[in-house]
Amino acid sequence: MRNPLSLIVGTVGVLALLGILGLAFPESVAGDLAGIVFSTSTATSTARLAAPIVLAGLGGIFAEKSGVINIGLEGLLIISAFVSVYAASVVEIGSTVFGVPALAVGFLAGIAASTLLSAVFAVVCIEFKADQIIAGLAIWLIALGLAPFMSTVFFGGVNTPNLGASVGWRYSAALVLLATVGSWWLLNQTAFGKHLRAAGENPKALDTVGVSVSKVRYAGVLLSGVLSGVGGSALALSIGQFVGSGETMVQGKGFIAIVVYLFGNYNPIGALGAGTLFAGLQALQTRLQQLGYGIPSSLVETIPYVAVIVVLAFVGRTQIPEAAGEHYETEE
Repeated sequence: MRNPLSLIVGTVGVLALLGILGLAFPESVAGDLAGIVFSTSTATSTARLAAPIVLAGLGGIFAEKSGVINIGLEGLLIISAFVSVYAASVVEIGSTVFGVPALAVGFLAGIAASTLLSAVFAVVCIEFKADQIIAGLAIWLIALGLAPFMSTVFFGGVNTPNLGASVGWRYSAALVLLATVGSWWLLNQTAFGKHLRAAGENPKALDTVGVSVSKVRYAGVLLSGVLSGVGGSALALSIGQFVGSGETMVQGKGFIAIVVYLFGNYNPIGALGAGTLFAGLQALQTRLQQLGYGIPSSLVETIPYVAVIVVLAFVGRTQIPEAAGEHYETEE
């Protein structure tokens, strides 16, 4: 099995080397690059961009470990991002509901919306045994169309007005760390984690000992909704606005989240490392365009995706749960 810490150690090593070169040759390209990489703005952007990727990736781990492939993570991020801003705007910044501030209400509403949509996906896939890939794509397309439409209905445009307040990036970073530790503990130190892995690897054996495979899978999918809801809400509330133009402000982060947990071989720590790396590269590529070395912006924008291909080539084979994507009929 791949060691999820190897990616983190390798990344730290590259950063350390860049830092040394930057200090030794401050007027060189390495010095300019180090100045960008270790800047506060890059760190802030990385934390903000990593939250939806890592959190949705953690959610994907729970769903797929249970045997349900949830490629609708992108849709869950989109719907939670919009609902969080909408709910906060309804309450109004500065106001509270039963003592709960508007931003917190929006945050919880976003999680609820994502969880509800994941519940629909779970019923379609588990109860009615629909094709999981098609159902996941449907969830994405529904959210991609519904969120901008609802924004137009309530705000007059696909982009909502800015709330005038936002959740600090440090909160996003704290949520990511807490969710990663909590996910690792739940998967590896609890009976639920054992049942979840069994549902994805050998559902018949789980059924034989009297544990409902369907209930475990429902729990796994709902957890993917909760975690994706946290990620989407954190993304939108970190800037205080929902952007619904194009691919929306989510911009494929849900699909990158799938790659992230595959990088990490379904290990939350590995997903954290891979998600942070990709988010850092995204933050970096926007600032590299400001260096003035004449590098085409279209080429710079490919850096995160080229890195994905390189890492895929070297990290080794991912061990997909044996029963992932397969429906199960109880023998009771």
